[in-house]
Amino acid sequence: MNAAAPLYLDYAATTPVDPAVAAAMSGCLTASGDFGNPSSAHALGSVAAARIAHARAQVAALLGAAADEIVFTSGATESDNLAILGVARANADRGRHVLTARTEHKAVLDPCKRLEKEGFSVTYLTPGRSGLIAPAAFAAALRADTVLASIMYANNEIGVLQDLAAIGALCRERGVALHSDCAQAAGKVPFDVHGLPVDLVSITAHKIYGPKGVGALYVRRGARGLLQPLMYGGGQERSLRPGTLPTHQIVGFGLACEMAARELPAEGMRLTALRERLWAGLEALGGTHLNGAGAPRLPGILSVSFEGVEGESLVTGLTGLAVSTGAACNSVSPEPSYVLRALGRDAQLAQSSLRFSLGRFSVDADIDFALNAVQAEVRRLRALSPACGPAGEGFGPAHGTGSGGATVVSGEAGGPGQESWVRFHLLVAGDSVKDARFQAFGCPHTMDAAAWLCGELRGRRRAALIPGTPATWAAARGVPIEKLGRLLVVEDALRACLSHWA
Repeated sequence: MNAAAPLYLDYAATTPVDPAVAAAMSGCLTASGDFGNPSSAHALGSVAAARIAHARAQVAALLGAAADEIVFTSGATESDNLAILGVARANADRGRHVLTARTEHKAVLDPCKRLEKEGFSVTYLTPGRSGLIAPAAFAAALRADTVLASIMYANNEIGVLQDLAAIGALCRERGVALHSDCAQAAGKVPFDVHGLPVDLVSITAHKIYGPKGVGALYVRRGARGLLQPLMYGGGQERSLRPGTLPTHQIVGFGLACEMAARELPAEGMRLTALRERLWAGLEALGGTHLNGAGAPRLPGILSVSFEGVEGESLVTGLTGLAVSTGAACNSVSPEPSYVLRALGRDAQLAQSSLRFSLGRFSVDADIDFALNAVQAEVRRLRALSPACGPAGEGFGPAHGTGSGGATVVSGEAGGPGQESWVRFHLLVAGDSVKDARFQAFGCPHTMDAAAWLCGELRGRRRAALIPGTPATWAAARGVPIEKLGRLLVVEDALRACLSHWA
């Protein structure tokens, strides 16, 4: 690993390609390898087709499926879309109701929203506080016109495992097709599609040390007639997903599945032990909440909410770690995790959550390193927060007398439960600022602006206390326009200082 690279604890987002997988893929790329088009009738095509047939059997074995039940796609997102849109549209004459959960991946929720635009009705179930969908609630939501249910096996943010056996049994009783996004579950927990009442299952290679850009949809033999394709072309994959098959990606996918199946029992126990050790260290901080507590969970995912810290500032401060505040597909969104909000977390706790995901190359020393880093940063941010107390650092009590007869003037804006809370403490003598300190709960831009302004405030007189405007501060500090509103809170805190400066 590059010595400058952060410690990788984001395996739920993607995994590095295993060296053995990369080597197998390289044998299908150049003129000296098995590069032929598997649809070609000549010898090179036949060799490539044989490689794909072997890989198909490897993928099927991981799921407990038959090889002819595996349809190769570009990944779990395409598999989800094919399953949801394909089943709903093909069975619209029987019913136009779809059942899913609020905690599903966007690759399930967005196709469902698309179906709503096409005139379908979609019910979004809310899980219990542990993240589990109660079978009784699922049964109550089924309708006479329900044609499809989509419930993921393992949640990508909190790792909670749903009771697919109970949910699938309810679907079979009603003749409802059941799809499950198993991108996180496949290769991580024992899984047998023939032992479960599921009809369609989505998986992807890049979650199990295979390449990005390839995945599969398991389609139960008896369910093929329920599904129509989304694309049309050369008839590959039994016309459910046409297009020239990427031999190198599929070969890598197959080997990744075989390796995951072989290592699954021991790896599951190892990752569970690492996960529990990590949680014990984080729990000792106090003010920490385990998301998904009380429910069965994946071995390698740990989602924790931290009281008294702002999530983006926490991640920004953990420069030595590669962790996530939620699902990778949502990491650019400033909104709190919709999964955690569905579990009943308030906006601030949901926003101050980290997802640690462990994997094949995680070791004991990584847990120690992560614990030291997170504990130090959480303590630092909590100490900076106005919630820790009203006193200015080293100045003495607010509005009181500091050293040398100088006076401490304090002002704040925002407050508990809000996305920004800023408090300034100014050491003033006569008509000028001798020193300035701040306390803040907020995003990294809020914290940076407050710290920078403390330097700008020193030596300023009361009549010209506020140096510029939030717009000029944003330009000086590179604050994105969508964060400008948070600098208004900083400005309000300075104006509060003015009002207290007699």
